[in-house]
Formats: sequence, structure tokens, C-alpha cells
Amino acid sequence: MYPLTIGLAIENRELLEQTQACLNGLPFRVVVEHQDVGDVAGFVERLERMRPDVVLVDISTWKDPLEGLVSAIKGVTGDSMVIALNTVADADVILASMRAGITEYLYSPVQESLKKALEKRSAERARKRDSSAKIGGKAFGFFSAKGGCGATTILCHVAAELGRHNQKVLLADLDLDAGMVGFITKTKATYTILDAVNNIHRLDISYWKALVSNGIPGVEIISAPLALASKQQPKDEQIRHVLAFARPNYDWTIADLGRSLSRMAMAALEEIDEVCLVTTLEVPALHQSKQIIQTLLDSGYGKNRIRLILNRAPKRLDITPGDLEKMLGVAIFAMIPNDYQELYETYAEGRMLNRSSDLGKQIAKMGMKLAGLEEEKAPKKRFGIFG
Repeated sequence: MYPLTIGLAIENRELLEQTQACLNGLPFRVVVEHQDVGDVAGFVERLERMRPDVVLVDISTWKDPLEGLVSAIKGVTGDSMVIALNTVADADVILASMRAGITEYLYSPVQESLKKALEKRSAERARKRDSSAKIGGKAFGFFSAKGGCGATTILCHVAAELGRHNQKVLLADLDLDAGMVGFITKTKATYTILDAVNNIHRLDISYWKALVSNGIPGVEIISAPLALASKQQPKDEQIRHVLAFARPNYDWTIADLGRSLSRMAMAALEEIDEVCLVTTLEVPALHQSKQIIQTLLDSGYGKNRIRLILNRAPKRLDITPGDLEKMLGVAIFAMIPNDYQELYETYAEGRMLNRSSDLGKQIAKMGMKLAGLEEEKAPKKRFGIFG
């Protein structure tokens, strides 16, 4: 059953007791409880803040046209279900309610009819969620074998490359210890992933759009908190819920899972289609890579869903790619060249990598391969007197 959130404004004692009796036996949560039905402004302000799935309104003493009340409620809650509660079944009031946009009109005693209405709404939301998940875009999770392997730099440029190809991309920074996505993309975010986690009960597309930033064309970014080592660590189910909500709205979701295989990264993997493990040829990084890959395989994560990326690869390897793959147990998906000078200049100048640079080209090529998109072919040169 989908866990609905409820907002209610009920003055009539009888209706309130019946509603509470109904809700006590259901797995739904009241997030707004307003007693003064006449204080529409105060009620609407609280609804806007909490965005409940269902709004219950006592209209037993309401004298004004219902259109204004319903319009005010729906104006801040979007597609919330609005249920009118009354002490009597008045035909004229029922007709006026339907014309005003009320979803359901219930009269005393409301326990059974309210239970049926809420269960029906819960089932509708569950079907909508399941349908969205089936048609949702693909999600990639990037993480470094150890700190400093360069996963964040790579994933930011992969996201930017996909955004250039008319793809709708979400770049999600789930690295609550470092949170470097904002720095690399030069994104100034007002809100962070923790705002989404703390407001799951009001998470809809309009609220989500208020949280994300647009620092790169075609890419929406949900940042990590600015403070290093965030004191608040989201619960596993909260991370999964946010990813499950977000990914159906994008062609590609690129998530920064930080370094190594943290608890939160493991939780996020349930909503991630493929993981991209970024390593270098440093012995500690290779040691960590082997352990991480084995942990993934032991947990049931298929080998075909693991993409091994060798970053800062020298022109001449001391070990053959075949030997490296045999040692780690998975194939090398891509090798990114080492270009310290280019990266230094990029960060010093406060910009993204130049796409025409060798490093920029290689990351772009890897991004296209990862997404299964065709690379842009350079136009053939034309010769003649007109150029």
C-alpha cells in the first residue's frame, strides 16, 4: 500500500472523531492538522509547505462558494485528492462540490467510505509509481576505488556530454563526505539532496524542480551539502525513495556515490542499473578495486553491470590490460589518459574541461559508449575554389 500523507481541516467534533478512528487503522500519516476551517490562508500556507497526497476539508459550516476554497488548495498541492466531509447528504451541496472540483463528497458516518476512498487513492499512487519505474531512464552510479581516483571529475563531464546530445540528465551528488560536484560544475545550489530526503512526504515534480540547479545545459543537478562530512546521514530507504522518484523523469541519472563502497552506496545500488568503478594503477587503488568488485559479486550484483574505468592511464602500462582484467575479475570498460596539466588549468580557470583536449575527447567518448549513443562524426573537409 502506498504511504499517503494527509492534510485535514475539521472543526466538527463528530466528523473529527470519525476521521481519526478511520486513520488510526491505516498506514497513512497526518502532516497537516488545522482546526479553523475559516482560516483558509493559514491552512493553505501549511499545505504548501507539506504537500499532502490527500486533503480532508470539513464543509459542514462553509457558507462561501466552494470554488475559491478548492482552487486555493489545488493551487499549492497540485494533484492532491480533495475530500469534502459533511454531516448530511445534501444534494445541492454535493452537486456544488463536484462542480467546484472536489474529488469525493463524504457524509457522516464517514469511517467506511473514507477508508475506501483512501485505499483507492493509495492503490492509484502505487500503480503510478510502478508504471513510472518501468519506463524510467537508466541510472549509473560512479565511485572511486579510494579517494583521489577522479570519479567525480569523470562523471561530471559524462553528464555534460550526455546533456549536449539532447538527453535529459540528472547529476546527483550522493557523496555527503566530500560533495565536489558543485565545485567542478560551478553550480551554486540553494538546496541539497538532504532537502529531498527530509521532505519525501511532499516530493512531487514541482517540488523537485525547486531543489535542482541548472549549471550545465541539459543537466539538472541535485547537490550535496556544502559542509564536509554532513552530520545527517540519510537512511537507506530514504536514498532509494529519492532515486526511485527522480529517475523516471530523466533519460539518464548519474550519481556520485563517493569513494569505496559505503553503506549509502550499497543502498543506492538497488536503484542503479550499472556501477562505474574508477581506479588507477596505484597498488592501494587496485587492492581496493579487487575487494569492491568481489563484494559486489558476492551481493548478487552481476558482473555485466560493473564498468571498470582505469583513470590516469600512462601511455605505456607496466601490466597488460589482460593481466589486469584477470587480476580484478572484470573487463576494463575504458582507459582515461593522464593529463595533469590540463586538469590543473581547468580547475585554476574555474571551468569544465575543453572538449577539444585529448582528455576531454576521451571522457566524451567513454560517455557515449556508456550510454550506447553514437559519437558525433567530424564533417568531411570539402575542397574546391569555394572552400
